[in-house]
Amino acid sequence: MVKIQREHKGKQLVNYVSEYVVFDLETTGVSCIKDAIIEISAVKVKQGNIVDTFSTLVNPARPIPAGATAVNGITDEMVADAPYLHDVLGEFLEFIGDYVLVGHNIHCFDTNFIYDAALELYGKPVTNDFIDTLFMARKCLPKLEHHRLVDVAEYFHINSEGAHRAMNDCIMNQKCYEELGKLQKNIEVIICPKCGGEMVKRTGKFGEFYGCSNYPSCRHTMKCR
Repeated sequence: MVKIQREHKGKQLVNYVSEYVVFDLETTGVSCIKDAIIEISAVKVKQGNIVDTFSTLVNPARPIPAGATAVNGITDEMVADAPYLHDVLGEFLEFIGDYVLVGHNIHCFDTNFIYDAALELYGKPVTNDFIDTLFMARKCLPKLEHHRLVDVAEYFHINSEGAHRAMNDCIMNQKCYEELGKLQKNIEVIICPKCGGEMVKRTGKFGEFYGCSNYPSCRHTMKCR
């Protein structure tokens, strides 16, 4: 398996922020190396309210596998006249600016697709810090059997109709993020003072200590209380 070093990728934050961009991608598969983006959507949020939106289908210049269509419903016919990624990625990057990005499972999926695409097309990585609602849900809802976006939405009685289309997932996840933010206030989380990530307990040569979850980009450590 090829391991890609995304040295300038933004930090994964823990604390709720009130101004952010929720984004979601639909792709031809799960490999950032082999697969392509076929839909990009995003919503810009300030103080809990959506103030702007971005959404486009993307022509991947290849057939969409039946397995992908079975998940998101996007067909070759739907993207036949859609713009190519090099025509729309710049507009998307302008839309997100330097906002904190929010998404579900974006830590190892969506942010990697965008990072690699921006690096390939423009020679510049996407360095926005981000918050992954999958991690938030696991922390805030530990008794939930599964933490897929639709599971989290169902827990909060949020409509999940149209799931697996990018804009629908953005709107659904924005509502979930706001609810998770309320729950997070009651959970003790040790925040890294250097990067805003979560300090997690680890065991080293001299016993237990707290290390930043953004290691190796952040190497801050603390003694256990």
